[in-house]
Amino acid sequence: MIACCKNRDVAQALVPAASALMPTLGFDTVAQPRESVETSLDTAGTGPEGTPCATLPLGRAAALLLVAAELCAAQEGVDKVAERVLKEFEVPGIAVAVVKDGKVVLSKGYGVRKLGGAAPVTPQSLFRIASNSKAFTTAALAILVDEGKLSWDDRVVDRLPSFQMYDPYVTREMTVRDLLTHRSGLGLGAGDLMFWPSTDLTADEIISRIRFLKPATSFRSRYAYDNVLYLVPGQLIPAVTGKPWDDFMRERIFVPLGMSRTNVDTHSIETDADVATPHGRADGKVVPMEQSEHVLSPAGSVISCASDLAKWVTVQLNRGALPGGGRLFSEAQSKEMWSPQTILPRDSLPASNFYAYGLGWMLRDYRGRKMVYHTGTLAGYVSRVTMVPDLGLGIVVLTNQEETGAHAAVTWTILDQYLGAPETDWVAEFRKPAVETAPPAAARNANSRPSLPQGAYAGRYRDAWYGDVTIEEHGGKLTISFTHTKKLTGDLEHWQYDTFVARWHDRTLAADAYVTFSLGPEGRIEKVKMKAVSPLTDFSFDFQDLDLRPVSR
Repeated sequence: MIACCKNRDVAQALVPAASALMPTLGFDTVAQPRESVETSLDTAGTGPEGTPCATLPLGRAAALLLVAAELCAAQEGVDKVAERVLKEFEVPGIAVAVVKDGKVVLSKGYGVRKLGGAAPVTPQSLFRIASNSKAFTTAALAILVDEGKLSWDDRVVDRLPSFQMYDPYVTREMTVRDLLTHRSGLGLGAGDLMFWPSTDLTADEIISRIRFLKPATSFRSRYAYDNVLYLVPGQLIPAVTGKPWDDFMRERIFVPLGMSRTNVDTHSIETDADVATPHGRADGKVVPMEQSEHVLSPAGSVISCASDLAKWVTVQLNRGALPGGGRLFSEAQSKEMWSPQTILPRDSLPASNFYAYGLGWMLRDYRGRKMVYHTGTLAGYVSRVTMVPDLGLGIVVLTNQEETGAHAAVTWTILDQYLGAPETDWVAEFRKPAVETAPPAAARNANSRPSLPQGAYAGRYRDAWYGDVTIEEHGGKLTISFTHTKKLTGDLEHWQYDTFVARWHDRTLAADAYVTFSLGPEGRIEKVKMKAVSPLTDFSFDFQDLDLRPVSR
């Protein structure tokens, strides 16, 4: 447990209040089968949402009270860190769920759904969970593996003949497992600009353009996180089952788990009554953001809430067993998904010795315990799902502001309490400002001038995998627009020589980029390269992978 009850005599004296206490604390009760009750108390309470709770024998009532006492301290600890996170990270709202030994011991909202509003975040408030969707996708594939309809090591082209990578060898050898383990040879976030920010390209169009993404490393040689290959199961599952991916997810995962609030319909988040509004920083100030449509599908389109994700974590910790009997997937597939597939370099986290990626899950150890987790970030939402299987512990943290330290501080605080670790102020640790190294003043020659007249830079430029980017001159200024991404529209400001800076009109993007024109011997523009101005820019803005060439006029 998170804390110890120091006075067991007092606990025994308060036994009559045990059953009634748990619901008032906001915790699920430890219900017992009615037929097993021999000696009952008169004070039996009710479980969550008014469900009846069995009366308990004296010993069980005492145990229940001890659990309640421990969890009361637990909630107090979570309350404190959550309230600090809301304030210090300027996060409007947080939802937290904790599962322990098959029971949901905490499911609670903190803060508000929208900055300036009064509607509170609840355990049922919907959030986009972004890349936490990947584990749902691998679970869907695991179901098909159990049914003998698919193998993790099936070659993708044997199932999808139209699938193609840049390298013919990789196309031929890419397996289902390779799609999921970030070792394809693509660079970090390669191709993300095709759907981030929201795009007019369809998932099928994006998958067809993967063939134009040049590799950064050799096949299966190095880890580099990607999203684009996780779109492929969106075609693979229909090819195997005849059902669209979203229907399969609903019928085979959401419904069996009773995840009634969870869906992959991007329109639902615009119409539901209990939705956490996304937020981001615009020039340093936290502001609400518009909901965006995304074609992330299997890579990141699941919309859920803390109460539903507690059910998901419970089944994961049960190795695929459903609470009411039956299985979502076999224990063998659970083991496969939680086994290291791609080894990662160790990071700076203390008390950790290994770091790897499984099938839709990150894997590492912490203070001698294996940890299974994933994070997700998407346009104003950041989330984390964490499990410590040996402890039967699962933690869900959902936030509606783009601050990764917020979910991390809550998660690590809860982990340390359950592990009995020395107290660490994780809020302070994650509040330590990231150091951004600004280029020295001499790096820019402010007196330099462009090689060409301003209007000569205007035109249409094309990249093989993204498509077209247009530069136009309006009122003596240059503007830049990505034709498939309406949010990527901004002004071009001269930086030095033939390099400009794209200042996006939507300041919540936090992704201004250098735009450098290369001229040929004749003085005509031959190509355009881009690069994020700040090293802190989200890696999904993979401007550096673009190879823009002028389109003949």
